[in-house]
Amino acid sequence: MSEDALVVFTPSGKRGRFALGTPLLQAARSLGVDVDSVCGGRALCGRCQVLVMEGDFAKHGVQSTAAHLTALSEAELRYSTRRPLPSGHRLSCSARVLGDLVVDVPLSSQVHRQVVRKEAEARDITLDPVLRLHEVEVEQPDMHNPSGDLRRLMAALEREWQLSGLSCDASVLPGLQKALRSGEWKVTVAVHAGAHIIGVWPGLYEHTYGLAVDVGSTTIAAHLCNLVTGEVVASNGLMNPQIRFGEDLMSRVSYSMMNPGGAAQMTAAVREALSALAAQVAASAKISADDILEMTFVGNPIMHHLVLGIDPVELGGAPFALAVDQAMTVRAAEIGIALHPNARIYSLPCIAGHVGADAAGMILAERPDLNDELTLLVDVGTNAEIVLGDRRRLLACSSPTGPAFEGAQISCGQRAAPGAIERVRIDPVTLEPRFKIIGSDLWSDEAGFEDAAARSGITGICGSGIIEVIGEMYLAGIINQDGVVDGQLSARSDRVIASGRTFSYVVHRGSVPLTVTQNDVRAIQLAKAALYAGIRLLMEHIGVETVDRIRLAGAFGSHIDVKYAMLLGMIPDCDLAKVQSAGNAAGTGARIALLDHSSRKTIEDLVRRVEKIETALEPRFQLHFVEAMAIPHKNASYPNLRKAVQLPAAKESASQSETRGRRTRRTPPASAPD
Repeated sequence: MSEDALVVFTPSGKRGRFALGTPLLQAARSLGVDVDSVCGGRALCGRCQVLVMEGDFAKHGVQSTAAHLTALSEAELRYSTRRPLPSGHRLSCSARVLGDLVVDVPLSSQVHRQVVRKEAEARDITLDPVLRLHEVEVEQPDMHNPSGDLRRLMAALEREWQLSGLSCDASVLPGLQKALRSGEWKVTVAVHAGAHIIGVWPGLYEHTYGLAVDVGSTTIAAHLCNLVTGEVVASNGLMNPQIRFGEDLMSRVSYSMMNPGGAAQMTAAVREALSALAAQVAASAKISADDILEMTFVGNPIMHHLVLGIDPVELGGAPFALAVDQAMTVRAAEIGIALHPNARIYSLPCIAGHVGADAAGMILAERPDLNDELTLLVDVGTNAEIVLGDRRRLLACSSPTGPAFEGAQISCGQRAAPGAIERVRIDPVTLEPRFKIIGSDLWSDEAGFEDAAARSGITGICGSGIIEVIGEMYLAGIINQDGVVDGQLSARSDRVIASGRTFSYVVHRGSVPLTVTQNDVRAIQLAKAALYAGIRLLMEHIGVETVDRIRLAGAFGSHIDVKYAMLLGMIPDCDLAKVQSAGNAAGTGARIALLDHSSRKTIEDLVRRVEKIETALEPRFQLHFVEAMAIPHKNASYPNLRKAVQLPAAKESASQSETRGRRTRRTPPASAPD
């Protein structure tokens, strides 16, 4: 029997081998995993709770089970008499490792909680919601006219609002007579799509609400809107709890394949999160979740299917068949999301196997089909979705960038949270860095920064910071065009240090130094090469060498400096003035579909025009991928970038050239089969 065990912590992805009997909290802290505890490990505070995952996790090579931990300790049993532990949860200070494990650290147990930065974008949207309120006065019953209350309500709606042929949800009927009589025969009726009565209130009821949701593989963002005024009254976001089943999409498909009932587990997790998010935004607006009568959502095809309760296993391999690609409308109660019992949920249509409703939302928000300019839309995430086109033609593809852009698979990487480095500059002469962290507007070399940093600590480097530090390392000559760290600079600066057979760059010298390793640079190169290769394929299919404008969408795309995105070669050359953030374009599309009923028909028609390019079937994808590994690119010219940035001259040492010659064929990150 092995004397140690592999423990993988999610959502950080950090892992290590530990001697049997090691307390989970000790294992977590030795890896730098963010687990809270204020009682000194005495099982008093309960803040160190973790969730033990059950199943076969192929990506991690782990068969995880609760039996691989010691039984509940006396301390845990005492704690649970005061506050019962949820199913599967353990106090990490008391539970000890007996075998291989995948352990999820829930948000409530994290000291540095992620900042989910998906705010609602300011946007002029036509207000024409699918749900409308109608106040009517209903004729009172008469002994000489025995018609029922519902029939007389429908007659009033036809007489006063010209609404005919209506149906009524059965769940409205139990409260109908009480509403009519307490309102003295004046009631407000909620009518969905001009056809279905879904709610009745006594008297005048003036406010009803809708929820627009972007279900991302990493984060879920929701915007609560007043359907009468169109105003966004509350926004919030949270980590997608499905991360504990796998950080990238294919890991989740694999979990479903290898664990009976795995898809149902992931569906339950995301639906619980949506219900919790609805309750949070409702509380912020001082209303009840029962006041939410309409919801729209977008998501990539795997998220889309899981929300609807569809096993995504068919999306795990060619031909990547969707169970449903058209827009769907279902009742919230049918799928267990806690809104008004009769609320409807509308999902935007998917485009193809790995270009989903989130890409449709992005198209609806940006409307490239209305422009003569050739527009590139890129939703940068674990699986990038790319749209290129104008009023004549629209093409789309997905590209498997993997989670590196979001700080995962990076030695010092972390998700966006207070204390994470998000901006970096490196002096090209001294090689000394300066940086900003989330939660402070000060640079690290400015007075007052140390006090600001002391409040949160300097905990890691988030996605935008990773992009900037590697871009700055290239500009300073620390890495060459092939991404190789120049070890000769260690003689010039102690920021460049040996790491086995390669070299690393020290960004921050703290109690736990933050360094960018050669492997970190490679991970970003793989991700950005996959992204560029997908873009390049679309450009080839349209027959262009340049694009007129670029819009970067998504939580990550919205917070990176576009100059550094172009410097690394994530995107093709373009006038930097025309490279802009699109914010959470997918979420904006969901909000447009919520507030403007006619936009639903628009996007349903528009997605049928989109030509899907399957990168998995394109023989030139690999060629473009290999060329795009260089910074910014091996062959593509970047005239607009060169106007804005003084790029280093391409050079390499003889040893680096020899190393490059021996380098094996690279493959993109395995985030999706595209």
